[in-house]
Amino acid sequence: MSKKRNSKVLNRFHYSTDQVIDKPFNWKQMTRLFGYMLPYKKNLVPLSIAMVLITTAVRLVIPILIGIYTLDRAVKNKDANMLLWLVALIGGLYTASYVANFFRIRWMNQLGQNVIYDLRKHLFTHVQNLSHRFFDQRSAGSILVRIMNDINSLQELFTNGVINLLMDIVLLIGIFFILFSLSPQLTLAIMIILPIMFLISTKLRKNIRRSWQDVRMKQSKLNSHLNESIQGIRVTQSFTQEKENMAFFDGVNDETFQSWKSASQKNAMFRPMVELTNALGTAVLIWYGASLIQNGTISIGVFVSFAFYLGMFWEPISRLGQVYNQLLMGMASSERIFEFLDEKPIVSESDQPVELEDIRGEIKFEKVVFSYDDKRTALKGVSLEMKEGQTVALVGHTGSGKTTIANLISRFYDPTSGRVLVDGHDLKEVSIGSLRKHISIVLQDTFIFSGTIYDNILFGRPDATEEEVRAAAEAAGASEFIKKLPNGYKTEVEERGNILSVGERQLLSFARALLANPRILIMDEATASIDTETEVKIQKALKTLLKGRTAIIIAHRLSTIREADNIFVLENGMIIERGNHAQLMELEGEYHDLVKAQFNMLDAV
Repeated sequence: MSKKRNSKVLNRFHYSTDQVIDKPFNWKQMTRLFGYMLPYKKNLVPLSIAMVLITTAVRLVIPILIGIYTLDRAVKNKDANMLLWLVALIGGLYTASYVANFFRIRWMNQLGQNVIYDLRKHLFTHVQNLSHRFFDQRSAGSILVRIMNDINSLQELFTNGVINLLMDIVLLIGIFFILFSLSPQLTLAIMIILPIMFLISTKLRKNIRRSWQDVRMKQSKLNSHLNESIQGIRVTQSFTQEKENMAFFDGVNDETFQSWKSASQKNAMFRPMVELTNALGTAVLIWYGASLIQNGTISIGVFVSFAFYLGMFWEPISRLGQVYNQLLMGMASSERIFEFLDEKPIVSESDQPVELEDIRGEIKFEKVVFSYDDKRTALKGVSLEMKEGQTVALVGHTGSGKTTIANLISRFYDPTSGRVLVDGHDLKEVSIGSLRKHISIVLQDTFIFSGTIYDNILFGRPDATEEEVRAAAEAAGASEFIKKLPNGYKTEVEERGNILSVGERQLLSFARALLANPRILIMDEATASIDTETEVKIQKALKTLLKGRTAIIIAHRLSTIREADNIFVLENGMIIERGNHAQLMELEGEYHDLVKAQFNMLDAV
């Protein structure tokens, strides 16, 4: 597949709304990220820091013991006893450093995993509470990347980066002061090359950060495509679009690979730069240090200690470069994570929401106007009333506003203007949770979770008994096919219930809704994929089950709404007719024409 063809295929779809977030690197945002460590400030953080300080102190002491005390004193004076004690002391210090490192790594890993767990839990909880419009504008794959990949990319930063940053800073400061105390002249001669390194690294920062942002965007696009490809595999195969799909994947995969390659190459530039600086510093040490030994300014022991410390000096600088790269990656990921965390639900509760402990089920729309995207108006000044215990049907062509009315009743969205009331309460003043616990929804495209048949029905009311679950399945007409399954109610179903027919999945969804025992039941094309025989069973059951409940039925199959107390006919977001079946048929308007057209179509079949 050529690049030209890949480009052509890539332009056919758009899977991600992600954009590069071009903000300067700022420690305020990183401080916010590090705030997730605060719950562990009394145990894991101080323990890790203590181990870091022990390790650092040992590393700072040993070169002096080797250079000055061992070479300049014990060896020079041929003091075997002192040499023996120094060997024992140095061995003891290395052992203490080993033990401290063991616990440092253990506690830092524990700290990092706890922080990642907390951050992912916080993000997932926040996303679950966002409004439907948030999910309308983003693909599932894009959201998945934020919760998984972006948070995973912070793991190394929290596990090693933060504590290592402290260790390396303390180590550098300690080395710097010791070097000056050993030989100010030699220290100044070597440090003159540092500005060169900082000048080059400063120029790399922005490019590295933008590169990692680009990697995250490409990964998001790749995940989005994978998610849709797997869920839409039946459509792909039925239209024999496997080659086109593979071509698209090849293009997205190549983009991801190239972006990662570019970011890695820029990252890799830092370490060679440090090693080059180290080589220059070593050359200066040998050349200038040798002359200082010759004129008696420093001793050989001081020179050896200096060489030890110089080697140690470049090591934390190199690690600081790696930590800085981790910070840049963390900045790119944290920007995307905090973008979600800063997202406010469009549908939000008032400061003192009304808790609906119990409701009668009276619903009223007062001149409701609504638009999903502020461009096309879905409802245009709709006013209607649904009385307690009524069964109300919404009828109309696709896009007339039927599902929008159901969405507003459940408060998945708020009206652009006008009011929606339940039992006289404006839904904007009502607690969302207390409202939705009184509402159950059965959709045409029902969702079945991974688990057993029993678990899927129980989802409607987790505290229900087994008898209640079976009763709901019986009432919904689902028990008949469940009994025929290999393990009955304990039969395992995969995501979306692929082992079940469309009609069986709808029956399960219907049983789940009935188990919740709602005061308001919304059925959005709930019987569209159920055969006529099963539909008759459900209609009989509904006469008893819907008694005392307010039911909203959205259906294109008009035979399912004949018994409705009230029928609202919608067109272009407006109610053009209302009444029961007999009244609307007598009116001979739009509803009459819809019924007639549907029966003519059946006769033709």
